[in-house]
Amino acid sequence: MSGNVDEEEANVTHTGPKGVINDWRRFKLESMDQESLPPQKRELLRQMSSPHRPKDDGRGSLNRKMSVQEYELIKEDDEKCMKKYRKQCMQEMHERLSFGPKFEGVYELESGEAFLEVIEKEHRLTVVVVHIYKEGIKGCDALNSCLDCLATEYTSVKFCRIDAGVTGAGERFTDDVLPTMLVYKAGELLGNFLATNQHFNEEFFATDVEAFLNGYGLLPEKDLVVGGEEEEAAVDVEAVE
Repeated sequence: MSGNVDEEEANVTHTGPKGVINDWRRFKLESMDQESLPPQKRELLRQMSSPHRPKDDGRGSLNRKMSVQEYELIKEDDEKCMKKYRKQCMQEMHERLSFGPKFEGVYELESGEAFLEVIEKEHRLTVVVVHIYKEGIKGCDALNSCLDCLATEYTSVKFCRIDAGVTGAGERFTDDVLPTMLVYKAGELLGNFLATNQHFNEEFFATDVEAFLNGYGLLPEKDLVVGGEEEEAAVDVEAVE
């Protein structure tokens, strides 16, 4: 019976400052290669990972301050482990707060039917950005590169591209209106930008396209950054050590 209780307690995610401390300590213990650690270090980490004080522990409270020797023993691994812990916390938070599907990269649409399908059948909360291009037309290659970059930062947005020649509406998308960028949500056209490159300088970048779309309120909030400095504002675990 007690074994089951211990197992259940090990799987609980605690809340509050003390809970965060205990979750961090447990994560640190579980993420390290126990077999390769010196016995002294392994035992210290085991003690730190336990949220409960043993009733018969004569060594004092586990909440006591660490000695200099203990601190020196574990600090070398702290930074790497802390980054992994933050990443896990941010990913879990992102999953809880996210709505709608996630996408990777820019999708190449092979036909007019595929074009219509992505507009009409995509999730109602998903913003769909479609770049209509043609090889050799000024600005098309640059816009493709920009959307490749934005697709990594806005994974809730479905970025697509389609050659004007296979849209089934080639007479509408002549060379003088390319590159064209169309923005849809729930089947509704929100943005129709012909000759998009005319809105930018001769040389333009992903940040320019991002600012342009944001100027029309067409992009959602940028994805939470995992592994970067932004994590520190959300999960400041160091402060509770």
